[in-house]
Amino acid sequence: MASSKEVLVIDLNEEPENQKLLSGEPQTCGMRSGRVYLAPGRACGRHSTKDREELLVFLAGQGELTIGEKSSYQVGLGQVCYIPRQTIHDVKNIGDEPLVYVYCVTPVIDA
Repeated sequence: MASSKEVLVIDLNEEPENQKLLSGEPQTCGMRSGRVYLAPGRACGRHSTKDREELLVFLAGQGELTIGEKSSYQVGLGQVCYIPRQTIHDVKNIGDEPLVYVYCVTPVIDA
């Protein structure tokens, strides 16, 4: 698989909405990324990483990361979370301020 031939510098906005950052091919070799903005009490919705792995970088707020049906983790400003492939998860804002984070999703390539 060829690599991207361009360096990209993308400014994060401060709008109270989600912001797409990387959209996958042909912009990248398969990585997708965006900035998520969750108002208090809101969640991104349960979903699976499928054949991808995901990294979450928390920029503001307090949240709860739920993995599967039982496991949950407190997350927020200054934390980074790795989520392996085939993992059902959800992120919910449990604070009084917006929960803001960047996600990076990339396909897993078995060696």
